[in-house]
Amino acid sequence: MTTRTPTLFLSHGAPTLPIDPSLPSGGFTALAQHLPRPKSVLILSAHWNTLKPTVSTAEQPETIHDFYGFPRALYEIQYPAPGAPETAQRAAALLRAQGVPVDEEAHGLDHGAWVPMLLMFPDADVPVTQLSIQPRADAAHHFALGRALRELREEGVMVIGSGQITHNLRAADFSAGPEDADSRAAEFTDWFEARLAARDIDALLDYRRQAPHAVLMHPTDEHLLPVFAALGAADDDYTLGVQSLGTYQRTLAMTNYVFGSTLQ
Repeated sequence: MTTRTPTLFLSHGAPTLPIDPSLPSGGFTALAQHLPRPKSVLILSAHWNTLKPTVSTAEQPETIHDFYGFPRALYEIQYPAPGAPETAQRAAALLRAQGVPVDEEAHGLDHGAWVPMLLMFPDADVPVTQLSIQPRADAAHHFALGRALRELREEGVMVIGSGQITHNLRAADFSAGPEDADSRAAEFTDWFEARLAARDIDALLDYRRQAPHAVLMHPTDEHLLPVFAALGAADDDYTLGVQSLGTYQRTLAMTNYVFGSTLQ
């Protein structure tokens, strides 16, 4: 019998996470050691945006370097994990069964996918596929996507949302360290974590109105939408695991959540 997988939300940080020793890449490696090994991964990244939910049927997804102005070494990284077209097709079928129209295309892995996967599964031996997010839709839409995908967890598929728990690049200071964090980032993440721990879904879906500094921390919310899909795919009585890795560039909190874990 396959063990039901936990669902995750990862704050994937700057693209330089794998090569910058000042960033907490080791936290992702340590996190993977607390998790069951999945048969495959379905990841919703903040960096694949479409009008309609779209799954990637790529058998060998390319490594997409979807950023500019970074060190050459970053563009030389390849993450040759196999695709998971069968998982993609299964996800599409589950969504369609709930009346959600779904497109399919052979999409590569953007950095919201391959950066955390590289750190968590460095041997690139776990099949991975992506499901796009819809930045014009709200938190409830993405929560519903996750709900429709719950059955995947019974089949050994790990559903991961990849974004950033706080994400305001206009307020960021790229020379700042964790000691320079904007206190408002902590106020937002403390509220969010408390609501997650209480399983207060209604408040979370209404975070933009209820959470302190919500619009400041997310001028646009594409980096937070993946958490709602991971939350939707979790059990109703999930146990919350929190991995707080600090706040970088003044406003980018590196906090990861596991739904269905005893992670301390």
